[in-house]
Formats: sequence, C-alpha cells, structure tokens
Amino acid sequence: MAKRLWPFLLASTVSLIPFTVFGMYLVPISEAAGGSVAEIGGLRGLGGLAALAVGVLLAPLMDRAPRELVAAGGLALLGVSAVLGAVGNVFALAAFCLLIGASTSILAPSIGAAAADRFRSPAAAGRAATLVSATTSAMAMLAAPVLAGPGLIWGWRGNLLAAAAISLALAAAFFWRGRGRKAPITHRERMSYLATYRELARIPGALPLLAIAMLRTAAFMGYLAYLAAFYDEKFELAPGWFALVWSLSGASFFLGNLLSGRYLATDRPWITPERLLVVGITTALLAVSAFYFSPTLPLTLLLTALMGASHATVAACVTTLLVRRSGDLRGSALSVNAAGMSLGTFLGAAVGGLGLGLGGYPGTAITFAAITLVALLLALRTGEPRP
Repeated sequence: MAKRLWPFLLASTVSLIPFTVFGMYLVPISEAAGGSVAEIGGLRGLGGLAALAVGVLLAPLMDRAPRELVAAGGLALLGVSAVLGAVGNVFALAAFCLLIGASTSILAPSIGAAAADRFRSPAAAGRAATLVSATTSAMAMLAAPVLAGPGLIWGWRGNLLAAAAISLALAAAFFWRGRGRKAPITHRERMSYLATYRELARIPGALPLLAIAMLRTAAFMGYLAYLAAFYDEKFELAPGWFALVWSLSGASFFLGNLLSGRYLATDRPWITPERLLVVGITTALLAVSAFYFSPTLPLTLLLTALMGASHATVAACVTTLLVRRSGDLRGSALSVNAAGMSLGTFLGAAVGGLGLGLGGYPGTAITFAAITLVALLLALRTGEPRP
C-alpha cells in the first residue's frame, strides 16, 4: 500500500511542517512578534475561517478536478504561507495562519481522497485514507528532532524558509505529474453543491461523525499547540529536549492510528468501530483531564502517549465508518471530514488560547475536556446502521 501511495505520503509529511515549527518555537516566535504565548498561539484560530470557506467550496469539486493539480495548488499556497511566517511580525503571522488554513483544506482532502480511490474494497480504502491522515499528523510531530538540529544553526525562521522551498518543489512535481490527467468520472459529477451536501446528510451517522472529527481535532491539535509552552513552564524543557516529547506524541498517534486501522479492516472485529469510537473518546477525555495536573515528568509523558494513542484510535474509527457508509460519496465525505479537521486544528488553538488567557493551564484543561465531552455525547449517537 505504501508503494502505491508514496507520492501522497510524501506530500503529507510536508503539509504540517509549518505547524510543527510554530508549535515547537511558539515561545521565541511570540517574543519576536512582541506578544504573549496565548495571543500569538491564538492567531492560528484565524486559519479556521479560511479552512472552513475553502473546504466548503472544495468538497463538491473533489471528483471533478485532477487530484494532483489540486494537491499542487495546496502545496504552492503552503510554501507562500511559510515565507510569510518567517517574517515574524504580528501581521505576517496572521496572514501565515490564514493561508495555512486555506492550504491545509486544499491539500488534505486531495491526497486523502486520492489514496482512497486507489482501492476498490471499502476496507482497503479506509486503511489507505487512514494511512495518509496518520502520516500527516505523525510525520509533522516526528519531524521535530530533524527540525531541532538545523534550528540550532539558522533558527525557526530558517526552518520555515526550508519548509517553503520543499513545498514549492513538491508543488512543481505534482503539477508536472497531473498535467493532462482527467478528473475522476462519476455519475454524480454534475451534482450541485447543495445537492451533494443533502446526500451527505442522509448517510447514517455522517453528521455526528463529521462533528466528532472536528471536535477531536480541536481538542488534540489545540493541546499540541501549547504543549511546548507547558513543558517549558512546568519542567523547563528547552526546544531541543522537547523534540523528544513531540516525537513520543507523534509515535503514539501513528502507531495507534495504524494498528486500530488494521484491526478495524478485519472481517469481524471483536469490538465494532462504533464501540471502539466510544472507548477512544472516553480515554482521551480522562487523559486530557489529568494531563495539566500531573505532578511528575514520567506521568506527564505517559499521559502524552495516551493522548496520542486515544485520539489516533478515534480518527481511525471515524475514517473507517465514513468510508464504509458513504459509498459513491466517499470522496466528498472525506473532503468534508478533512475540511472539518482543518477547522478543528485552528479552532483548538484559538479556544485553547482563550482558556489559557483566562484561567492558565487549568482553564486550558477545562476547555479541552469540555470539547472532548461533547464529542463523546455525539459518539453515542453513531450506532450501527440497519442493513
């Protein structure tokens, strides 16, 4: 599967590098911009507006445009946003956040839908889409040790400029690969925007699943947005040492997503995707409720790993259920799901910054726990559809 999907997996490894740099170096970036951690970190909430607008416009078009050309556009926009982020003032960082939201909403749906389209069976398609999403999140976090070394030489600005160069080079490669290719052809290609969304709403459990994906992403990515600052304040971990913590979180997410995706692809899993979804969200709720109050570094690291694994399990369950239940609308469903997760990424940073500004890290814990609790209530409404 990796051999067939390697161009999309490569693009997924690059897509969140700017976010990784921003999360790793949030403290020095805030100092350079002349703002607090909560203020600068919360700027990423602006990206949610762009993610939502672009995602809504793009989803019905996923089956009407060549995937490679769409991905090339997303990568080019990603490179431009990284250049703006390297400027480092408040206005440039605000533009950086807006463009990152737009680029993620373009890139993630295109490569996720393309991966699912490479396989005919629902189980294999679900595994392919899960593999891409896992690689996107995991490689962004596992890239931290690689970024930490060059960062000692040229700083966070150099890392952003390097990300821009890689993104633009990949954009050119995807554009060359997609030239002359035809758009995917389906009998639904002339369906209007509103008709597409009406069909999606009729899929059993689709709306709760899409909402869960957005809320889960908001809780997890918001938690990651302030992870470096938390470890720096409580345990005085410098960015170099924190790279190992970032890798622990990334490895936990990747392994949890990969293993749960493989398990759910079996013919008759002992635990159904619907039940495993509830178990994963419950575990995530307990982990985030305890994380910010952990008294020791080893326990905090354990909770960091548990957060990654539990959220990865939830992500795999949502992807599997959407792919199995969507049928011919799989591409559109995955596109809306990716757009919702993009919105959740930046929404989590914004509400996390609000909680941090109002109540410190206990306020952040309450904020993310409340978001996860809402996702748990929705998960109870995604029962198995009747045959």
